[in-house]
Amino acid sequence: MDAAGGSRNPLPRPCHVLVLLNPRGGKGKALQLFWSHVQPLLAQADVSFTLMLTERRNHARELVRAEDLRRWDALVVMSGDGLIHEVVNGLMERPDWETAIQKPLCSLPAGSGNAVAASLNYYAGYEQVTKEDLLTNCTQLLCRRLLAPMDLLSLQTACGQRLFSVLSLAWGFIADVDLESEKFRRLGEIRFTLGTCLRLVALRTYRGTLAYLPAETLASRRGPSPAWAPQAPADTHVVPLEQPVPPHWTVVPEQDFVLVLALLHSHLASELFTAPMGRCSAGTMHLFYVRAGVSRATLLRLFLAMEKGRHMECHCPHLVYVPVVAFRLEPKDGKGVFAVDGELLISEAVQGQVLPNYFWMVSGYREPSPRRKSQQRPPPAERR
Repeated sequence: MDAAGGSRNPLPRPCHVLVLLNPRGGKGKALQLFWSHVQPLLAQADVSFTLMLTERRNHARELVRAEDLRRWDALVVMSGDGLIHEVVNGLMERPDWETAIQKPLCSLPAGSGNAVAASLNYYAGYEQVTKEDLLTNCTQLLCRRLLAPMDLLSLQTACGQRLFSVLSLAWGFIADVDLESEKFRRLGEIRFTLGTCLRLVALRTYRGTLAYLPAETLASRRGPSPAWAPQAPADTHVVPLEQPVPPHWTVVPEQDFVLVLALLHSHLASELFTAPMGRCSAGTMHLFYVRAGVSRATLLRLFLAMEKGRHMECHCPHLVYVPVVAFRLEPKDGKGVFAVDGELLISEAVQGQVLPNYFWMVSGYREPSPRRKSQQRPPPAERR
């Protein structure tokens, strides 16, 4: 069964949470924002807390691997998407991972991208906001105490690495912008705008092969065995990377790409409404790719339109979108890197599948109304 399947009661009142805060995230003002914007609301809502500051990369991962989770009703992560990535992977590395991954998580945005927080803000029915307004909205969600199950993306690489993503895997243009703009972190969210402009000037292409299992194909077939195993969650839709993908998968022939993006949620950053077609059903993710041949001007228009979720209305022939449950991506020329939740992963063959309803997050229950279906560009007829 799904790890977070079924329903769950809200967090108790009063409740006690562990706050993991990265004081260097974003513009470096997370601690100041916690005391000015978060703590007063928590006090009014009977939410007590213990505050831990992370000191280095993977510190949060180490902390949750060793922490006695029974002491807390929830783990609150105040930083960007990278810290949530650390926490989830730390929980999945514990001997008691089956129990640990069910500890509710909360995202309070204080980083540069804040895509998970922006997506939760959207699912709760709030208007798209950024910075302190987004932080306040997400803190109010914690004060309401409602929980919702979230999907997890299980990834395998050619070198045998296993990791989990709470947001996305990007290759090509988006990954380059994410990682190359790291030096502008102190600028906050504008780092991505600056990075986009710089990468557009030196636009690159990346050769590779992409394959995926469309959600509609899976729906027409008999369901797989449950994604669950004694020592680790099993990836039931994929085969070993050294084997060809199953015959019912769709294969995009080897070619040059500008970008490939597998995305679990609606936003890629607080001001990038990347998936306006509505929240995916459990076990499904958004897959976008842009073929080589797109002009710099068109790519710029797509990213500008993405702020309000209007990029699918551009009807760009190089942009393809399809909902999938699993994918495989094989770089052929060694160019580029992968960004998993904004964190670096070397460029090698990788595959992943969605684990449905796998962990709990503080969230609103309101489902957004999906956009018109005409905004979705169907994938071209690839080989099946």
